[in-house]
Amino acid sequence: MTKTTPDIIYTIVDEAPELARNSLLPIITAFAEAADIKIETRDISLAGRILSLFPELLSDSQRVSDDLAELGKLVKTPDANVIKLPNVSASVPQLQDAIKELQSQGYPIPNYPKDPQTDAEKAVRAKYDRVKGSAVNPVLREGNSDRRSAKAVKSYAKQNPHRMGEWTAENKTTVVSMPGDDFFANEKSVTITSAQAGSAKIVFTGDAGKATVLKDGLAYEEGTIVDGTYLSAKALRAYIKAEVASIEPGVLFSVHLKATMMKVSDPIIFGHFVSVYLEDFLAKHGSSLDFNPNSGIGALEKLIAGNSEMEADLKAALAAKPPLYMVDSDKGITNLHVSSDVIIDASMPAVIKAGGIGWGPDGKAANTKCCIPDNCYAPIYDESVEFFKANGKLDVTTCGAVSNVGLMAQKAEEYGSHPTTFTAASDGTISIVLDNGDTIISHDVEAGDIWRSCTAKKAPILDWIKLGIERFDATGLAAFWLDPNRAHDAELIKYIKPALAAAGKDIPILAPREATRYTLEEMTKGHDVVTITGNVLRDYLTDLFPILELGTSAKMLSIVKLMNGGGLFETGAGGSAPKHVQQLQEENHLRWDSLGEFCALGESFNFLATKDRPKAAVLGAAVERATEFLLVEGHSPGRKVGDNDNRSSHYWFARYWAEAISLQYEDEGLKVHFAKIAKQLVESEEVILKELQAGEGNAVDLGGYYNSDNRLTSMVMRPSATLNAIIG
Repeated sequence: MTKTTPDIIYTIVDEAPELARNSLLPIITAFAEAADIKIETRDISLAGRILSLFPELLSDSQRVSDDLAELGKLVKTPDANVIKLPNVSASVPQLQDAIKELQSQGYPIPNYPKDPQTDAEKAVRAKYDRVKGSAVNPVLREGNSDRRSAKAVKSYAKQNPHRMGEWTAENKTTVVSMPGDDFFANEKSVTITSAQAGSAKIVFTGDAGKATVLKDGLAYEEGTIVDGTYLSAKALRAYIKAEVASIEPGVLFSVHLKATMMKVSDPIIFGHFVSVYLEDFLAKHGSSLDFNPNSGIGALEKLIAGNSEMEADLKAALAAKPPLYMVDSDKGITNLHVSSDVIIDASMPAVIKAGGIGWGPDGKAANTKCCIPDNCYAPIYDESVEFFKANGKLDVTTCGAVSNVGLMAQKAEEYGSHPTTFTAASDGTISIVLDNGDTIISHDVEAGDIWRSCTAKKAPILDWIKLGIERFDATGLAAFWLDPNRAHDAELIKYIKPALAAAGKDIPILAPREATRYTLEEMTKGHDVVTITGNVLRDYLTDLFPILELGTSAKMLSIVKLMNGGGLFETGAGGSAPKHVQQLQEENHLRWDSLGEFCALGESFNFLATKDRPKAAVLGAAVERATEFLLVEGHSPGRKVGDNDNRSSHYWFARYWAEAISLQYEDEGLKVHFAKIAKQLVESEEVILKELQAGEGNAVDLGGYYNSDNRLTSMVMRPSATLNAIIG
C-alpha cells in the first residue's frame, strides 16, 4: 500500500458495537495521536455497504465509498493493521428493514426484489445479495484464526464466577439430528491434482437430459480440497414431523441454525421447519397468502394482521403443536419468528449454560428439544448436553481455558459456499465439471434438495496446521477436530498426518463428538486446551467455551495472522447487540461490554510495535494493565439503569490507561503527557460520572437503527463535556 495507509484502521459497524465505538474511539484516537500513531476508520456497516452499491443513484453528499473492497485489498499486504468490530450479517428481513430506513432518510435506493423478473430487477437483486449474510468476514479474513481469552480476563472470571444453571441426569433437554440423507451423509470430497487444476463449472442435468450451468467461472488451484454435498428436502421434512410428534409433554421445541452465515441454505431449512410446524394453518390459508415460510412466523403475523379469522386460526395452529422455545417471551417472539434470530452459536451455549433450560411462551423455564438437522456439527452440542447431565455444571472457578485455531483463510469451507449453493428445481443430477470435461463430484437430487459446494485451499491449510502446532507447543494440550468418516475431513487429514510427522508432534485427531468429550474432560481438570478446527467449528466453539468459561464470547482475544504479514484483530461476538440497542433507546443505558475492543486494541498496538514503533509498545502494554485494573475494580458495564454502563466503563478505561502510561519509564515524553491527563481524570471523577449518568432512565433518539444520525449518536454516547474536554 501507499505511504498514506494509516497505522491502524478501526471499523465502523452496526448496533451496540457501533454505539460503543462513538464513545471509545475518540479516547483511543487522542491517546494514539500523542504517540504519533495515525488511526482512521473504514465503514463496513450494513447501511454503508448498501449505499456503496448505488453511487449512480445518490447525490454527491450521499455517496459512500466501498470501504470493504479497499480493506479486502489491504489485508493482502503486510501493512494491514485492522481492528474489526462485530458487524451485522444480514438476513433478508434485516436487509429489507435497512433499505426501508435508508429510503425514509432520503436515499433513493431501490427495494429488494423478492422475486425478480426483469433483467433490471435481477441486477438489483444481485447487488443486494452481495451484502446479504456473512459478506464481510470472507473478504477480510485472509488468514487463520487464533482465539483465546486474555490472562486478565480468565483470571477475573475465576475469581468472579458468573451464574451457571444446574444440570441433573433427569434433565430432558436433548439434541436431535437427521437419521441420514443430510449434508454429512451425502458429502463427497476430492483434492485437486496438478492435472485437474484450472477452470470448472457446476451443472444441473434434469431427468430429460437438459443441462443448465448453475455456476461458471470457478477456478481450482492444485492442492485445493473441493467438496460437494446435498441435504434431502424430503428427508428433512420427515425428520421435522417425527421430532414434533415425539416430543415429551412440557418440553419446548426449537431449531438451531445460522442463517446469517449460511445465508442460502439455512433460511430454506428454517422455512421447512416453519411450514411443517404450521402445516394445518397453511393447508387452510396458504393458497390465498403471498407467504414464504423462509421469512418466518413474524412475517406471517404482519401479513394477516387485522384478519380476525386468520389470526384465530394461527393461534389455534400454534396451540395444537408443542410449545416453542422463545427468543423473547415477553414480546411473543418465537424460535420460528425470523431466521436471523436463530443463531446456533448463541442459542445453544445459552441453553447449555442455563442448565439445559429455555424459555417457553408462558415465560417459564423448561427443557427443550434442540433440532440441529445436519450431523456435521450437531454432535458437539449433543455431547456437551450429555456430559453435563452426567457430571453437573462446569466449575468456572477451577476450569481450564479453551482456545481455538480455526481454518478460515480465503473463504475456507462452508462459510465460503454461498455462491455455490442451489436448490434443485426438479429431479436430476448436480455435478462439478472441470474444463477438460471430467466430472469430479456428482449427486442425484430431487426437487427441493439443497446442494452446495465449498473449498479449502492448500496454502491456508498448511498455514493452519503450522499455527495449530505453535499453539499446541505454547499450551500443552490440543486436538484436531476431524472425523475420518466425513469426506472433507478425510482429505484434510491427508495434509495433517505428514505435517505432524515432519514436525515430530503427537497431536490427536478426533471426531467432533470425541473431541468435545476430550476437551470437556481436560478443562474440568483445570487444563488449558487448544481446539484446532475448521471454519464452522471455529465459529461455534469460540462461542460455546467462552460462554461457559467467561459468561460471554465478547471477551475473547481474536487474532487473525494474515498470510501476507498483516494483522486483523477482531473484538468478539455481537449476537446480543440488538437487545442492547433496544435498552439504550428505551432507557439510555448501554450494557455492551467493550472488553473485546480493549483486548484487540492492545494486540493491535503490540503488532504495530514490531514495525519499529516503540511508542506503540508503551501504549499496548498500558492497555493490558488498564484492562486488568478495570476488571479487578469492578467497572465493567452492568445490566440495569444505575449500574456502570458502556460509557462510564470507557471513562475508567481511559483513566487507568493514562495512569499506566504515566507510571512507565520507557518513554519520558509519554510519561509526562499522560501524567497530566491522569491527574485531570482522577480529579474530575465525580463530575464526569455524574454527567455520564445524568440521562439514564430516559428514552433517547438516535435518528435511526442501521444508519443513525451522527450528531444525535454523539450526544448520547459522549454526554460528558468534562471528559470530552480532557480527552480532546
